Amino acid sequence: MPPAQAPLGGGGAAWRRLLLLLTVLPLTLATLAFVLQWRGGGVDDPTARWPPHAFPGMAEPARLSLPSSDCSDVLAGSSGASFPYLRGWSFPTDSGAGLGLQPKVCVQTSTSAGLEQILPWLFYHKVVGVAQFLLFVEGRAAKPNVAGVLESIPGVKVVYRTKDLEEQQASSRIWNETWLSGFFYKPCNYELFVKQSLNMEMAIVMARDHGMDWIIHLDTDELLYPGGAAEYSVRRLLSEVPHDVDMVIFPNYESSVERDNIKDPFSEVSMFKKNYDHLPKDTYFGMYKEATRGNPNYFLTYGNGKSAARIQDHLRPNGAHRWHNYAKSPNEIKLEEAAVLHYTYTKFSDLTSRRDRCGCKPTKEDVKRCFMLDFDRAAFIIASTASEEEMLRWVKILTSMKPHVEVFRLGRS
Repeated sequence: MPPAQAPLGGGGAAWRRLLLLLTVLPLTLATLAFVLQWRGGGVDDPTARWPPHAFPGMAEPARLSLPSSDCSDVLAGSSGASFPYLRGWSFPTDSGAGLGLQPKVCVQTSTSAGLEQILPWLFYHKVVGVAQFLLFVEGRAAKPNVAGVLESIPGVKVVYRTKDLEEQQASSRIWNETWLSGFFYKPCNYELFVKQSLNMEMAIVMARDHGMDWIIHLDTDELLYPGGAAEYSVRRLLSEVPHDVDMVIFPNYESSVERDNIKDPFSEVSMFKKNYDHLPKDTYFGMYKEATRGNPNYFLTYGNGKSAARIQDHLRPNGAHRWHNYAKSPNEIKLEEAAVLHYTYTKFSDLTSRRDRCGCKPTKEDVKRCFMLDFDRAAFIIASTASEEEMLRWVKILTSMKPHVEVFRLGRS
């Protein structure tokens, strides 16, 4: 009997070879990739594209160490252009001069605010093209944990209210002139107005020595809105000003608060009352009663705007809102679209903090020597005498939406 033939195994062998191939191929590819990466053979590692300290908080920010009395070098040392609290974004600062970024704009302020207010304010103005900031600080703003952060930001110079600074300002020629004499030796807002003017006088010297072209005084509850300018750039806006113009006036718009629980005014407040200079007269007078809501003035606070001055010989401050020149009458223009957005009394704490700002008596007569504006006087009396519930009720009357809607309907806000 012939031996039995072995069963055909071609199909089984093929499956085994296929299984072997599927096992070996991934291992081979993985080994090849490992070798190429180890030898730098063309595998691009995305994490190697940036330096190891390119992100905020990973590197110790450089601090400025400059003599406080040296005005010529007071803004020097800001060679880096990174803003360490904004995810490594870069903005043109004083180091951008070599890139042809002209004109160079300086913003000066006197502040006692905290970081929650100053940092967004700084960020916004860097975005719209401000090159340098001169921050005259006291109170919360002068505390090490606040001032230290501010000093680490390129393009920012912090000026402390030291005894030396006060002695230097005490010898200012302003004290012998009449244009500010009505504010001398008075408390609260009058004292602040004089202090702001003296700080502005020093800021002119600092800004000029560092090659700035324009200077603007702003408070940290104000944002410069460069309406009408290409790219919403303050630099572009001022570059188009005729060379014979010495001063540019930005009319102010005042915030119209829509509710009483605002926490972050810059991001939550979006409606503003336009300045008279930017309104048709029939609209202004036709809706005046609805817009004022019982306030004796059109705006709750000031209404004369802010100004930018071309830095030149004999420039001086003329109060916190204007500049002047000792040698001539400045040639000034008023901008048709650009404005200063004033976020005034936007938070409940803006009212409650009034009672701690000065030692005046909360009477109608005594507040006149402490505050210039009627609404500030009323706010101080309410903050000093009313309960929190009564203050909240007062704020709710101010933020009532009915007049807002009516005014907004006519394109007022």
